[in-house]
Amino acid sequence: MSNDLEIPKEGKYIYGIIRNSDPINYGPIGMGKRADCVYGVNYKGITAVVSASPVIIYEARRINMITHEKVLEEMMKQFTVLPVRFSTISEHDDDAGILRIIEKDYRKFDEMLTKMDGKKELGLKILAKEAEMYESIIEKYDEIKTLRAKLMNMPVDKTHYQRVKIGEMVAEALKKETENYKNTIIAALNPLSVDVKINDNYGEMMILNAAFLIKNEVETAFDIVVNDLSEQYGRYMTFKYVGTLPLYNFVNLVINTKGI
Repeated sequence: MSNDLEIPKEGKYIYGIIRNSDPINYGPIGMGKRADCVYGVNYKGITAVVSASPVIIYEARRINMITHEKVLEEMMKQFTVLPVRFSTISEHDDDAGILRIIEKDYRKFDEMLTKMDGKKELGLKILAKEAEMYESIIEKYDEIKTLRAKLMNMPVDKTHYQRVKIGEMVAEALKKETENYKNTIIAALNPLSVDVKINDNYGEMMILNAAFLIKNEVETAFDIVVNDLSEQYGRYMTFKYVGTLPLYNFVNLVINTKGI
């Protein structure tokens, strides 16, 4: 019995779209275990960067995500990149299918590249230092401070309700304080940003999880403001500042490879 049905078709994995007319070859850094060559397919000054790949759904595992990101990082060294959604694969094993995709979506790619030209995405995550933040809340809120001092020398079994009450008051104060810090930090960075995307926090100690779209020429000024904020609030929180990132928070590029 033949095993032909078990062998997936060959296609082209698409990493990103750039404005470029010259030949591109990034070498054998493609998706999967085969390390296929990553290269550019050009149509009228717009290039899709691709590699050969079986037509499969790649699992969003760390090794696959890193491979995809590394190709984007190589592209970003020279170009403004429209990142394509992970595991986007043309079902054609030659470049003709890629050329048809660029031709079909040419206007969309052209407009998006113009809009994003000369800009970059920077990421900022800010986490509260738990002990220091709680201490600052107790110092700042007299009602919490007074009640806590009153309970210090009282038996635990006789102060259950009061201790629950303190816990609730601290939680409410933490929510209020983190929201204030978040708004203050965003207000400081907003004037230097073209756009800001506030992503969901994970965990109650996260103050901010944001992406900033900035013009390349303001990056130094943006860095200075982030560093100043980090110095100002460093006693109570940790800043995790990363860049340059693929423009995922500001480019929603879904390519339909079916029927092309």
